[in-house]
Amino acid sequence: MTTNPYLPAPTSKRPLWQSAAMYTGGFVVLLWVIELIDVASGSRIEDAGINPRTVDGLWGILFAPVLHDDWAHLIANTVPLLVLGFLVLLSGIGRGLTATGIIWIVAGVGTWLIGGAYSNHIGASSLVFGFIAYLLTRGIFARNIGQLALGVVVFVIYGGALWGVLPSTPGISWQGHFFGAVGGVVAAWALSSDAREARRQKAVGPAAL
Repeated sequence: MTTNPYLPAPTSKRPLWQSAAMYTGGFVVLLWVIELIDVASGSRIEDAGINPRTVDGLWGILFAPVLHDDWAHLIANTVPLLVLGFLVLLSGIGRGLTATGIIWIVAGVGTWLIGGAYSNHIGASSLVFGFIAYLLTRGIFARNIGQLALGVVVFVIYGGALWGVLPSTPGISWQGHFFGAVGGVVAAWALSSDAREARRQKAVGPAAL
């Protein structure tokens, strides 16, 4: 087989939005598979969540966001994860996955430190709250008009959910919500460092001439 040198080289690189949709959808499918396995096991898998201030409970920091109490719990998180996760990854797959990792760890560690004794914290809602906070604040740190506009849209749609960072309904891990949101702000600040540095360089540039 020969190629025509006058034609552009073929590329297999898919558009960013397709990659974002694939990663987000794949993660949600994984959550449903894990819940199916949990139900088949008699709900034993979900016990591997965050058990605050216990050594064994530290493993829950890794597992808690992929475990759910029941189908209703998972269904409640599915659509927000699909929408918000997709929007986070649209900033770039590497950047979006890094933001997710920061939210995951901050939410888990914070919950492990201050969660109620003898409790088991599970659910992807920590990521949901982290994604909301990330999308709301990254435009502020980066001073990016497009990101600010998206943050406004996210606030209009999901802003009311932020009340969930406060103690309210018994059995709901407000600690996971709160520290998920904290992780979102931390991720937005950390991942806007390049924009802040570019802005600083632009500000000091004329003075150096």
